[in-house]
Amino acid sequence: MTATSKLSEAQTMTNQRTMSMSKALAFFALSLVINSAGNVLTLVTSAKIHPSFLGAAFWTAAEANMGTALHWNLFWAFLIVGFLTSVLNAILIHHWEWKRVIGNMAFMVPFSALIQVFEDFFTGKYPQLYVGLPEAHGVGMVLLYVALNFLGVAFIAVAISIYQRVNLVLHPSDDLMQILRFRYFKGNATTAMWVSYVPPFLMAVFAAIVTGQIVNFGLGTLFAFLFQGSITGWADKVVFPHLKHQALDVGNTSVMSKEE
Repeated sequence: MTATSKLSEAQTMTNQRTMSMSKALAFFALSLVINSAGNVLTLVTSAKIHPSFLGAAFWTAAEANMGTALHWNLFWAFLIVGFLTSVLNAILIHHWEWKRVIGNMAFMVPFSALIQVFEDFFTGKYPQLYVGLPEAHGVGMVLLYVALNFLGVAFIAVAISIYQRVNLVLHPSDDLMQILRFRYFKGNATTAMWVSYVPPFLMAVFAAIVTGQIVNFGLGTLFAFLFQGSITGWADKVVFPHLKHQALDVGNTSVMSKEE
């Protein structure tokens, strides 16, 4: 069996929804919590080390730099970049689908709200529950925060694995990764993740040219670049292994098959 026919068979098996909506929503809600917690861990641990060298996840760092360069706050930076990424996704699958775009945008509402909740929690704004992460003093604290930063990246990767498989609505950048993974790279999560980093890389370069500096990039960003895709692929097999990709839609792959 050729690689192309294996891909076609895999898509035939996964292009229908085989779980109940209540179960899909439960998995989706869990993935949002994990993703939000992971993103905030990367941001807060980076901010607690002085001088900061950890950085945030790749897309988060790039969008923050883009917002600074164009004088957008984070809300508009994330929203506008998300919409433009949805446009790129439509180009890659060769058709525009409002349902998909609206789903991309809808993802960002609860996600943003949870980001704020976890940020408040980890920075100590709910002292009756938790006083927040302290500033890093000493080698031991720094090493602990590096580990927590990497754990945050792993949380993001696992969450991506879960909600990509559930496939109700996706963050535009994760939709991009899924399109690349199954339409262009025969299911390879690592390669798809690396290629999906091209847009944020270009955004970061643009921001650096405009502002003369680049922030929020560091060791954690490098870790995410090298390993987030691999962790997502691992999570597909290990975290809820019976959860298969539901209602997979990466466009008509007949052109790709002919080219191969």
